[in-house]
This record gives sequence, structure tokens and C-alpha cells, in this order.
Amino acid sequence: MEIKESIFKAYDIRGVFPEEINEDTAYRIGRAFVSFLKVKNIAVGRDMRVSSPSMAKSFIKGAVDQGCNVTDFGMVGTDMLYVGVAMYGYEGGVIITASHNPKEYNGMKLVKERAIPLSGETGIQDIKKMVINNNFTEPGKKGNLYNRDIWPDYVKHILSFIAPSKIKPFKIVMDAGNGMAGKMVPPVFEKLPVTVIPMYFDVDGTFPNHEANPLIEENRIAIMKRVVEENADMGIAFDGDVDRCFFIDDKGEFVSGDFVTALLAEAILRKHHGESVLYDLRASWAVRDKVLENGGKPFMNRVGHAFFKQRMRKEKAIFGGEVTGHYYFRDNYNADSGIIPALLMLELISEKDVNLSQLIKPLKEKYFISGEINSKVSDIRKKTKELAEKYSDAHISYLDGISVDYDNWHFNVRPSNTEPLLRLNLEANTEKMMEEKRDEVLAIIKG
Repeated sequence: MEIKESIFKAYDIRGVFPEEINEDTAYRIGRAFVSFLKVKNIAVGRDMRVSSPSMAKSFIKGAVDQGCNVTDFGMVGTDMLYVGVAMYGYEGGVIITASHNPKEYNGMKLVKERAIPLSGETGIQDIKKMVINNNFTEPGKKGNLYNRDIWPDYVKHILSFIAPSKIKPFKIVMDAGNGMAGKMVPPVFEKLPVTVIPMYFDVDGTFPNHEANPLIEENRIAIMKRVVEENADMGIAFDGDVDRCFFIDDKGEFVSGDFVTALLAEAILRKHHGESVLYDLRASWAVRDKVLENGGKPFMNRVGHAFFKQRMRKEKAIFGGEVTGHYYFRDNYNADSGIIPALLMLELISEKDVNLSQLIKPLKEKYFISGEINSKVSDIRKKTKELAEKYSDAHISYLDGISVDYDNWHFNVRPSNTEPLLRLNLEANTEKMMEEKRDEVLAIIKG
């Protein structure tokens, strides 16, 4: 079978099943993963997608045939795989998942020891070459397959991030989107004095209600409505593999990832004063200001989980946040989690004795953000040059795409990793200026 090179992405491996990625591909990737890392002991997990059991089985066979011992965690969320690999000291791990992608997709996220991710720059390209050429190192004696139940240790670890006794008796609407949250939320939240109103908790890889991607507006309409109907304290929506979560305030309004990052930074710095916090270069100034206000040290970083995890280790940062709902924690082996942010937010509003909309209000009144706006562009380099020329009097940096900073407004424009798109994020000191500058920059991008 001819292997499609396009399935090897910047941060993972992903494609349409079975046309682009299938059991044969999974078997080869299993062999290549073990060959590349030269490991003898790895863990494997899988999500709830219809094709995940057969994909996991084939990947495991490839790894075992290559001479590696494999421990199967069974059906788990992505952050559970990360935690299991780091906590138990495996030399690597793979989760079979396509995260928030539609039902016809599947893929893999790969990590080495201590849950350090492989990416296009570190490992995925090497694995791609082996898979395409069907060329692996000489296999050793076949490995063995083991099973392990990591749920009790995972739940205990996750709950260690908060003081459960501080949590008030909230009523929370949760949308699992038929993803892994339906299985992961109950064992954690049953230990807290909260009433969970579940939406789409049946684990179902056909996603009968909506795609498990709350970043897309239409996928969160139902939970926003439900929060208002139930007069709930907040809503929390998870993506398919639960490495991200998203918040709806008590008024049924979506809370931007910028403001969530700012509040989570506050929640963490209240416990760990003076620590470093990472935020992505698309984020609102609200994040930087909150970090400074709470005695932390803010560091701006380029987008992408591999870059965040690398920098988290370098700066020994306590927390990192991306506006797309990825939140990283040093005490979670520098990995992202969808459940820890939910717990920290509940603890913060319990301690401050306010509701979520009251916490967000001062941020909304001070920081005016455009949200991410995508535009199809044929010549990305040409557009970047035009922006640099137009705003040559600003402070310009090229950490990831182009970032342009003035005293009262700023923006970042960066190319998509997977499509011919430019993504704009802009912020200004007033709503009027934000709208004017947004339209001005968009006119250049689309012109």
C-alpha cells in the first residue's frame, strides 16, 4: 500500500480512515516508532473512535514484532496517556486519536520518555521516512503485551491540583461531545460537591450530536443555551480526546481562551507566587498583565504543544496557556490537560466567591480582542512582507509569523500548518480602535 506523506503533520499523525491512514499504516508506524526511539518499553492508549481498536491493535503488533514490550492502557484520554507514560516511567507512548477532528479521521500523538512530544522537527519526519520506505532497524526478540488500569492513579493525580474541600456546591453543565470526557469526568467530579448536568456523555465515535470541537461556534450553541435554561453556574465543553476544555459563563457566553489563560495564571500564581508562566504570542495583553499583577514572570512563546512543552522545561514554568484551549502544567509533567483547568476554575471562583461572568467583566471592559480570523491567501510570504512594510514604525518580531506591536494595539498574523490560510489575532485599547485596525489589517491580507 502506498503511504500518504500528508498524514505526517507538525505535531502528530492524522488522516482520513481508511483511505489515508489504516491498520497497515498503524503497523508500520508501530515498528518505526520503536526503531526510531530504540526503546524496549512503551505504553499505548486509544480514544473512542470506531476505527481506534483496530488501529491500536495493529500499532501494538508492529511495536511487539519490533521487539518492544507494550502496556495497553485501553480506552483513555490523551492526557491520561501522557500522565501514565511519565508517572510510571515508560520510554515512550502513543495515543490513537484524531482529537477534535470529524468522525472519518484517525491518527496518533507520539511521546518519548517523560511524555516529551515528538513533532515534525523532532522525530515525526524520521518515522515518516521509515514508514514510507518500509525500512526499519533489525527487530529483536518479539516483545510482550501487558494491560494496565491507570484510572485510580490518574484520578488521584488530577485531584491533587486543588483542595477539594474548598469547592462550593456548583451546578455545572458539561458537554462531552460523545468524546472521552463522558468516561473521564464522572470518576473525578463524583468526588466533589458539584452537580454535573451531562450533555452527550455517551462515548460514541460517530459523534451523533456535534463534532467534538468546541472551538467551532456551532458546536457550542447547545451548551450555551443549556447553561441559561438550567440557571447553571457555568458550562464546560471538552474536545474529543480531553486535552482541551472551554468555558461558558453563568450568562451563557463563551469565554475566550485569552481570558481563561489569564484567570488560570491567577489561580496557579495564588498557590505558587513568583513562578514563570508561558503564554502564546496571539494572546491578549490581559494574560501578561494578570501574570505581573499576581507576582509571576510572563514569557511569550510560539504556538504549538511541542514548542510549549520544550519551553516549559527550559523556563521551569509552572503553567502555560494557548488561546485555543491547550493549558500546560509543570506538575502534570509539563503536559496539557482538559480536566485540570476545569478544577482550577472551580476553585478560583469558590475562593473569590464570585461567579465566572463577574471575573470576566473587568477583562472584557479593558481588553478588546478580535478572536482568530482566517483568510485564504495564495502567497503567504508576499502578504507578510506587505504587513511589515505598512507597519514598519512598530516593534516587529518574527517568532511565529509576524507580530506587530504599538503602545495601544497589536496583532499577530501566522500561517496555518495545514492549509493555505493566514490567521489574524488583533487587540486594541478600545472596541472602536480594535474594529478599525482589524478591518485595516484584513484589507491588506485579502487585498
